[in-house]
Amino acid sequence: MSNIQSFFPIIDSKSKILILGSIPGKESLRQHQYYAYRQNQFWKIIYTLFDTPIDDDYENRILFLKKNNIALWDVIESCYREGSLDSNIKMEQANDFESLFKNYPNIKYVFFNGLKAYNVFKKKVGFDFEKIEFQRLESTSPANTKKFEYKLDNWSVIKNVK
Repeated sequence: MSNIQSFFPIIDSKSKILILGSIPGKESLRQHQYYAYRQNQFWKIIYTLFDTPIDDDYENRILFLKKNNIALWDVIESCYREGSLDSNIKMEQANDFESLFKNYPNIKYVFFNGLKAYNVFKKKVGFDFEKIEFQRLESTSPANTKKFEYKLDNWSVIKNVK
């Protein structure tokens, strides 16, 4: 079991929406890119929501998020985990959301990519932040075997808050 660290947030002063995963999986850590594992449907869902063909270039993906006022980060700052499954996460420490929300006051909506991110945030951080709405979404992970169309419909709330 190895000690892993999350990435820095992808965020700017115009970000209104924050999407939170648990912590990057093995392939994301290897490539140092959010949602690098090709079977994860995150990028496909985000691009489909905005009726845009998926760009394979990671830097362009980041620009796409920012253009749509979407920030990306993880709930967990560090933990121990074998493999990539959220169920294997142990001894998790949360990122500093109090500072993040203070430094980026335009964040109005926080969406959790799956149950683990939601539960760790609830346990380690809590929802006591003024003027921020929180909502759990279906995990985009291939471990969540629900159909793409179901996940896409669930995630469509992101486009509706813009």
